[in-house]
Amino acid sequence: MVGRVWRALGTGAVLAAGAASYATWAEPRWFALRRVEVPCLPPGTRPLRVLHLSDLHLVPRQQLKRAFVEGLAALEPDLVIDTGDNLAAHDAVPALLDTLDGLLDVPGAFVLGSHDYFGPRPRNPLRYFDDNHPKPVRTGPAEPGQHGPGPDLDGDPQRLPTDDLVRGLTSRGWVDLTNARARIEVAGVRLELVGVDDPHLRYDEYAVVAGPPAADADLKIGVTHAPYQRILDAMSADGARLLVAGHTHGGQLQVPFHGALVTNCDLDTGRAAGLSRWWPGAGSYASATAPEHAAWLHVSAGLGANPYTPFRFCCRPEATLLTLVPAA
Repeated sequence: MVGRVWRALGTGAVLAAGAASYATWAEPRWFALRRVEVPCLPPGTRPLRVLHLSDLHLVPRQQLKRAFVEGLAALEPDLVIDTGDNLAAHDAVPALLDTLDGLLDVPGAFVLGSHDYFGPRPRNPLRYFDDNHPKPVRTGPAEPGQHGPGPDLDGDPQRLPTDDLVRGLTSRGWVDLTNARARIEVAGVRLELVGVDDPHLRYDEYAVVAGPPAADADLKIGVTHAPYQRILDAMSADGARLLVAGHTHGGQLQVPFHGALVTNCDLDTGRAAGLSRWWPGAGSYASATAPEHAAWLHVSAGLGANPYTPFRFCCRPEATLLTLVPAA
């Protein structure tokens, strides 16, 4: 009897060690390309292929991730949208721009996340499950050369070369949507884009970009790093019919037949990754039938994570090719 108990405990320990090894080393490198169709264009509009990238958290030595992203240029998307958290090291900007080189020839737009401003630090992995609220930050004027107000975070986080990142992307023609609006025409489709700085750090200033789309716009797209409800509500109320975000990592650890445990913001776990509908107040009515005017919300599970908490389980790192088609 005692021997059976010890054998059972030993088997459990081996299985737990195997699962931990898989979640730390295997699945974080098992990159996936998702393909999703979104019926959000006006009738008669040609389909538009949008590549959604998010949360690369790039360290230059990550050759497998870099090769996967480089290969996405072969998809020949019409538009690339990057929802932030590109960096995980101070020297990552040149490697990122080299990795994105083929995609930077495609029209693109981006917003910034907290890890485009501040480098990762060692942390207790359990804190990931108690991190669903915005960071407290100072309000006030930005420092010279700095996007957004200075943070009031614990400790002294390492500042990343944010301006080098922005300069590198915009010099190749990508549009900086950091608390900004833009109008572009892509493959004959007239797009109005609106974006905010990172809501997780409370850098967002939606009031300066608020307003309905122009009458001749075929589609208004709202772009944010962290999908906080206040931002999704405001963008959808202003007529955005497609919202794109990252930040959640899909929960990183998902429970089979249950899904994500956390989203690292106030979005419900049922929307931690993938496509869903959103309308003002939808966070209180997650199971309700979406009204006709509801926006489509796509949240990417992202391609990386904080190097100090790299684990993933039942939540592969991903990029998504969104095919926008006319609504029925």
